[in-house]
Amino acid sequence: MMAECSASTLTASALNSEQCPNCQRINEVLTRVGDRWSVLVIISLAQYETLRFNQLKRNLGISQRMLSLTLRELVRDGLVHRKQFPTIPPKVEYSLTKMGKSFREPVNALGLWALENLNKIDEARSSYDIKKAE
Repeated sequence: MMAECSASTLTASALNSEQCPNCQRINEVLTRVGDRWSVLVIISLAQYETLRFNQLKRNLGISQRMLSLTLRELVRDGLVHRKQFPTIPPKVEYSLTKMGKSFREPVNALGLWALENLNKIDEARSSYDIKKAE
């Protein structure tokens, strides 16, 4: 897919361009896997391997509705496996699929980058806000 697009054509203006016929599809995938909650779910499942819904909810501090939507889309995209057990109450576990595990490295790199730069980002925001208020 990427072989058809050069780095210079992967820009917002190229999304509808004939230069990169797959850019729209790339945008769709990045929109899904790049959102805040999807990244955090992938990181959590990568760390703990298998988690139940309420464990994920507690770990992430996410609303039930948002977690349900996020998990549904990650399952739909083939990144997360949902296993339901025939018990009462229903028991459901989530884990990464093979494709989800292949996504672990880039997501972890993104998470580590964020951790390493939190202070710099806070400083930049503070500086920006002070200048904006003047």
